[in-house]
Amino acid sequence: MKIDTPLKLQDLRKPLRRFFELAVQKITALDRRWDPAQGTPVFTVDGAYTTRGWTEWTQGFQFGCALLAFDATGERRMLKLGRQRTIERMAPHVTHVGVHDHGFNNVSTYGNLRRLARESRFACSDGEMRFYEMALKASGAVQAARWSRIADGTGYIHSFNGPHSLFVDTIRTVRALMVSHDLGHVLMGENDQPHNLLHRGVQHIVNTLKYNVYYGEGRDAFDVPGRTCHEAVFNMTDGNFRCPSTQQGYSPFSTWTRGLAWAMLGCAEELQFLATLPDRVDLGGPTRKQFAAMLLRAARATADFYIANTSADGIPVWDTGAPGVAAMGDYTAAPADPYNDHEPYDSSAAAITAQGLIRLGDYLAKAGRKKQAARYTQAGLTTAAALLDEPFLSTKARHQGLILHSIYHRPNGWDHVPPGRTVPCGESSMWGDYHAMELAVLLQRKLDRKPYLTFFA
Repeated sequence: MKIDTPLKLQDLRKPLRRFFELAVQKITALDRRWDPAQGTPVFTVDGAYTTRGWTEWTQGFQFGCALLAFDATGERRMLKLGRQRTIERMAPHVTHVGVHDHGFNNVSTYGNLRRLARESRFACSDGEMRFYEMALKASGAVQAARWSRIADGTGYIHSFNGPHSLFVDTIRTVRALMVSHDLGHVLMGENDQPHNLLHRGVQHIVNTLKYNVYYGEGRDAFDVPGRTCHEAVFNMTDGNFRCPSTQQGYSPFSTWTRGLAWAMLGCAEELQFLATLPDRVDLGGPTRKQFAAMLLRAARATADFYIANTSADGIPVWDTGAPGVAAMGDYTAAPADPYNDHEPYDSSAAAITAQGLIRLGDYLAKAGRKKQAARYTQAGLTTAAALLDEPFLSTKARHQGLILHSIYHRPNGWDHVPPGRTVPCGESSMWGDYHAMELAVLLQRKLDRKPYLTFFA
């Protein structure tokens, strides 16, 4: 990446205004045209949102986008839409025992509503607030129940692949446990055994940082600092780690950049959350100082890898080791070309990472590490500027997506390849649109000197 050092947050004010205007239009149009009987919108094909039965993880993004649009613009119809749809349709996601995605679906909806109500952005009765908080309490406990114990006595929240599977993605959805714990909730198990949600969340993060993130310590022949693997596989008979794996990346030994993005943002957010906890908090394992050091080490390693292996404007290829990358030459020296003939770029990974870079910069600035902070902040702003402009911003009314050139599952061939093209391009995803909205709201709040956007309200 070529970090745009002179770029200032104020330079994004006009692009952000245009972005939110488009967002309100597209959110409204999708809600009017989408038939709930089809399921949940996942990604676009030829500009129209479609569904894909694999796991229910994107509906919270759809309604969360409306709530974030209200946050940024004050448009009451966006609040009404997001509020009504959350109440009408999100309950099954609160008790969904088959996914690891509670922090996506439920924190994006019930969590945003609770946050906005706490900021007095809309009139909210005590009963309505309790409703949102009960949903968040239950969601965190349900996700925490997907628990796999490993050989050292700790554990992790297993993916929908099964008890053996630790996904890097979940480091961002583990925030559901943190919110639930913050609300005073516990998971009750067999024989009335209470399970501390903060302890489970911390253990999950520690194991993700240990098994899914690399630090250049010779773990294997492809141990490059900051690289991530999508999945860590365990032998559930004895609890021992067996091997890295992937579902959506090219290989276990290359870096699927959306997985890298989840790790980057998850670490940065959890650093900010940890800073709000009491000094002597019991984390159920590491001390506060140790845990902060682990998170910061992983956050900086993944951020540095991203900066070194991303195009000049901050938009990454979908996987740094994909077979067509070699034919692209030094793609890091030029802006991303989503219409190339070799490998697709993934704007959704950029939207997730840009927020992580900015949060990491904010965390380091607060700690007095100004030079380090400036590098990550400017990298985040560089990426945000690219996303807020064409060819990544979706400006045509007929296209239902907001951010173009997102990739879902390249190995399964799920992404649309337009006629005359050799690789997927030109499409959007619910997670890409939502995380672009979160990024934009974070930036807009900073510009307007409003309360800092956090998942823990």
